[in-house]
Amino acid sequence: MDQKLVAVIDYGMGNLRSVAKAAEHVAPDNVHILVTNNPEEVACADAIIFPGQGAAKACMQALHDTGMIHPIQKAAQEKPFLGICMGLQVLMSHSDENQGINCLNVIPGHVKHFELEENSPLKIPHMGWNQIHQEQDHALWQNIPQDSRFYFVHSYYVQPENQAMITGTTTHGITFPAVLSHKNVFAIQAHPEKSAEHGLQLFNNFLAWDGQ
Repeated sequence: MDQKLVAVIDYGMGNLRSVAKAAEHVAPDNVHILVTNNPEEVACADAIIFPGQGAAKACMQALHDTGMIHPIQKAAQEKPFLGICMGLQVLMSHSDENQGINCLNVIPGHVKHFELEENSPLKIPHMGWNQIHQEQDHALWQNIPQDSRFYFVHSYYVQPENQAMITGTTTHGITFPAVLSHKNVFAIQAHPEKSAEHGLQLFNNFLAWDGQ
């Protein structure tokens, strides 16, 4: 059986340990999970996991400082690619966070702040368990029931220019895109590494996915 190398991108701003451990927990024997900040190792990997947390401006600065911007953009064009939380948001063209910041422009669109009604009992950030409604079939939804609950922590949400990329939605005051997919890219706002059995199933599905 061919060996498969999956790179978890380390640019100093991800929940790397729990992401890598979750992937390792479900990885078959022929899959090696490598946490790396080396652009050459990212280029050599068969698949990419791009986790992230924190603020968009700091994230983009860290990607610039570690030389990861071009390797990530290239990988997102060529191989199975899983973006998680901030790893979804910075794939967009532009974020309203930090008075506005240009992002990786892998997926045309914007990142917007939640605007809740003044008397809303809901809080920002959107934090805790919430359902993801699967808007279209995808290999990464295999064995994950419709409206399964995932764990979220975020104050901003993505709005792609191409609505056909919206693969899952969640409601927190508004119904927002929680998952985007396009060709070999699948990116989720929630944290599958914190989402118990359904999160592990998503990692399992990703590790088996050929990006088609």
